[in-house]
Parts: sequence; structure tokens; C-alpha cells
Amino acid sequence: MKYPFKRDPEGGLIVINLTFDDKHEIDMILDTGASHTTVDINSLYQMGYTHKDKIDVASIETANGVIEVEILEVGSLASMGIKRNRFPVQGYDFVAHGVLSDYDGVIGLDFFEGTTFCVDMIENTIAIHVPDSVNRIKT
Repeated sequence: MKYPFKRDPEGGLIVINLTFDDKHEIDMILDTGASHTTVDINSLYQMGYTHKDKIDVASIETANGVIEVEILEVGSLASMGIKRNRFPVQGYDFVAHGVLSDYDGVIGLDFFEGTTFCVDMIENTIAIHVPDSVNRIKT
């Protein structure tokens, strides 16, 4: 299937809408250079997650150096025909660390694990093949 995406008018970033727990929608940036999905911790709090949902802490290397993130397990994360249940995301306080953005985080390659996807920058679509072994969104 092919799924359209929006492009950020200033930077040309690929903007993807994700649904958390079948009810909270946020816009995130697709980052094919990121191994893990990272969400602004404040957005997670607004969705009802708390420090009690933290399952781990990790140090990760970014373009700006090593940072510490909380790992939280969200009930579900869905977009572009893919649904991940009990999915771990990295929570990072963007505002507290001077990151001001119109977006709530980045979708990393972990979200696409087990799929084949191709980004078409001319048509602004992402073609995704989701094998039967990966959870699909019921349509």
C-alpha cells in the first residue's frame, strides 16, 4: 500500500501522523537515520503516561552528543497500515533541553521492523509491504 505524507514547508522534513492507543494523534518526523522512535516526554504525559510507565533508561548518541532518555512502553502505536502493540519509545524532554519544534518527535527504524518500505520524494508517498507476521491496522 502507498500512504501519502506531508512535507514540512520550511525544511522539507517528512511529517507522519501517528496514533497512540487508538485515540491520541500526533505529528512526528520520519528519521531514517534514527534507530529508535523518540517522543517528547511532555506529549507522552499529556496522553496520560507517567514516570510509572518507564521501563528503562538509556544513553543514546545523537548528532549533538550523548543524551539520556527514558524508555516507556506505550499501549499501541499506529500509522501507515502498521500497528505496534506494547511498543517501547524513547521519551526525551525536548523543551527542557532547548529543542523547540512543531513536531512531537521522530519515528525511527524500529517502527518499520519486519516491513519493506520505500519513500517516494517525488509523489510524497511511502510504499509499505507489511508481512502477515507484523500487526496490521484493520481497515
